[in-house]
Amino acid sequence: MIKGFYNVPLAMNEPILSYAPGSSEREELQATYDKMWGETIDIPMVINGEKVSTGNMGRVIPPHDHQHNVGTYHIGDASHVNAAIEASLAAKENWENMSWENRSTIFLKAADLLAGPYRARINAATMINQGKNAFQAEIDASCEMIDFLRYNVQYVTDIYAEQPDSGEGVWNRLDFRPLEGFTFAITPFNFTAIAGNLTTSMAMLGNTVVWKPSFSQIYSAKVLMDVFEEAGLPAGVINMIFTDPVETSDIVFNHPDFAGLHFTGSTDVFKNIWGTIGTNIHKYKTYPRIVGETGGKDFVVAHKSANAEEVATGLMRGSFEYQGQKCSAASRAYVPSSMWPEVKSIMQREMATMKMGSPRDFTNYINAVIHEGSFDKIASFIDAAKKDSNVEIIAGGGYDKSKGYFIEPTVIVAQDPKYTTMCTELFGPVLTLYVYDDDKFEETLNLVDETSIYALTGSIFSKDRYAVELATQKLKNAAGNFYINDKPTGAVVGQQPFGGARASGTNDKAGSMLNLLRWMSPRTTKETLVTPRNYRYPFLSED
Repeated sequence: MIKGFYNVPLAMNEPILSYAPGSSEREELQATYDKMWGETIDIPMVINGEKVSTGNMGRVIPPHDHQHNVGTYHIGDASHVNAAIEASLAAKENWENMSWENRSTIFLKAADLLAGPYRARINAATMINQGKNAFQAEIDASCEMIDFLRYNVQYVTDIYAEQPDSGEGVWNRLDFRPLEGFTFAITPFNFTAIAGNLTTSMAMLGNTVVWKPSFSQIYSAKVLMDVFEEAGLPAGVINMIFTDPVETSDIVFNHPDFAGLHFTGSTDVFKNIWGTIGTNIHKYKTYPRIVGETGGKDFVVAHKSANAEEVATGLMRGSFEYQGQKCSAASRAYVPSSMWPEVKSIMQREMATMKMGSPRDFTNYINAVIHEGSFDKIASFIDAAKKDSNVEIIAGGGYDKSKGYFIEPTVIVAQDPKYTTMCTELFGPVLTLYVYDDDKFEETLNLVDETSIYALTGSIFSKDRYAVELATQKLKNAAGNFYINDKPTGAVVGQQPFGGARASGTNDKAGSMLNLLRWMSPRTTKETLVTPRNYRYPFLSED
């Protein structure tokens, strides 16, 4: 076999295209969107490289026009879950024995396909099925997914190059095995890149994967599978199934070869899964790796020294981009009383200019929330706030689901810092704000830390470095991603590894080497070059 120590192409963040009027990328994306909008797509499962149809159909629903027929997908049953597991196990030996450079090449090619011929298609699928505008789709489905693939290849190379010291007469070596068994990826609707990364980060290290995407993200999941196939991913390495969550979990988490879970979703679901795995621990051949990123009740704290316009902009971008459907979205804010009138004025003025509607109209800043269940939940909290004399809605508050699941960006001002929407994750375009006394900054930081069970993201706006230092220390456990003078969203692969602790997950930092280390099982080999032939040590000799 040919040998060599190879340097992979240096990973760099994919440039974000502007989609400005008159640009070629804007015209291409609009044409691709229109073509896909006018088609009726049929989406099968993919098991062992085969397209699997069942005839039991679910609808691909555009959240901004829920009556429009974009297509259907095939719903599987227990037999398909078992088939996906069997395919993963059957593919495992050849896949884990493939040289790392050939595995890596597949994912580098997938990145280039997404950067080039598939860019408009993956963005359009994300816009149509997940309700993202062009910019939100670009930074997610294209750029972040490309970055995950390229940076993870580089991280894998760096990990494999890490070797122990060797003493005299000894050669110590460290190799990195994939996990023993199959891995399972449960992915959410809100980020196409999360779906792609949760699967490929495990596969890149020689693991084989059963993938269950969200029913609300199936269109872009299908495009990802098309990309993986064209990039040369062998059959059975990633198996995509559309099956009942409870039935799927019952089969996967009772299987003796279950080796790892890569999860993004709700906190309650993750806790229940963790409990199930713990209960079944005696059934497994090995201790499964459990990696999860769940919810957030992410904060913005403004100090009296901050610039009001910067604070208002950070709140509007951090809270309302992609309708607040980001785990990192700003959903509670703390503003000093001296600054509040100016921040309020700016937000009311600027929010009045925010257009809402279909992502096909590139002038729309706000689009629809993902589905009716989400719409109804968020609307119920807005209705409760309208009836509560202790809170005031100073912007938004309207909603309409007659055509799409549209909710106006809404700002609630609460007199009680522990008001329901200051504590509860809503996952929608609702920001709850508490106005505090300027002189109670430190007390407010304590309040921020103890209000929520989550600890995903948060930010501090301040021109006073002592205030920044105090917030950084006081809130050290309140956020896994902490921002200074910026909104708490928009983590970039290779720059801000993403993840939080407490009820927000295991903080294994997607977009970094730390996450990849969870999907491998190191083995140390010591080779003695000249082996002893006598048991006696020098100290045993007589004086």
